[in-house]
Amino acid sequence: MSKKIIPYQNSDLSKKGQVEKMFDNISKEYDILNRVISFGIDISWRKKIVKILKSKNPSTILDVATGTGDLAIELVKTNAKKIIGLDISKGMLDVGINKINHKNLNNTIEMVIGDSENLKYDDNFFDAVTVSFGVRNFESLDSGLREIYRVLKTNGSLVILETSNPTKFPFKQFYTVYSKFILPTIGKIFSKDKLAYNYLSESSAEFPYGEKFNNILKKIGFTNVVDFPQTFGVATIYVASKN
Repeated sequence: MSKKIIPYQNSDLSKKGQVEKMFDNISKEYDILNRVISFGIDISWRKKIVKILKSKNPSTILDVATGTGDLAIELVKTNAKKIIGLDISKGMLDVGINKINHKNLNNTIEMVIGDSENLKYDDNFFDAVTVSFGVRNFESLDSGLREIYRVLKTNGSLVILETSNPTKFPFKQFYTVYSKFILPTIGKIFSKDKLAYNYLSESSAEFPYGEKFNNILKKIGFTNVVDFPQTFGVATIYVASKN
């Protein structure tokens, strides 16, 4: 990102520590607010990730920044034997574990607390790695992507879903108003953490989406990098390989 965006400007915590605190704070209302803020369209985006990966027949998948586990749960449809959902926030993981228990998916999905920039897995360990709305929260984008590259098997697949910004009229103008004013207002009204949704809006606006992010992935070493803008460009799915 062109400048460092953090949740709490007056905090002595690192960005990583602040992100952990923020998601712990909003974990209980996160799923409901996420549906409201995205108008539920995020569900269809995750289904597209599953469709992309299912054709590749992964046996093991790491879902980085898994949050409350929505994507990890959806990834069961790829028929992977093992899915690990990793997140820095215990609060988010606790919500996810309850959902997984309710769906009786414990034998397939394991939720673990961990640092995306210091993964406790061997080199070339996973057939696929996914990240859904998480890479912009990395303390160091390069470090997090290099760790993903390290644990991904040769010929493995990376699929990232992240926010982006529409470029065409009138979607660009509407999204600017929505993200700068409406989204933070919804957060202030319904969330106990009044700063969290300001951060989520600002970090989205500053994220290097599209070709800029493609180039970052290529710099790390990923190949076959392609991007698929979603819903007029408010989000983008990135697909890449490790050769």
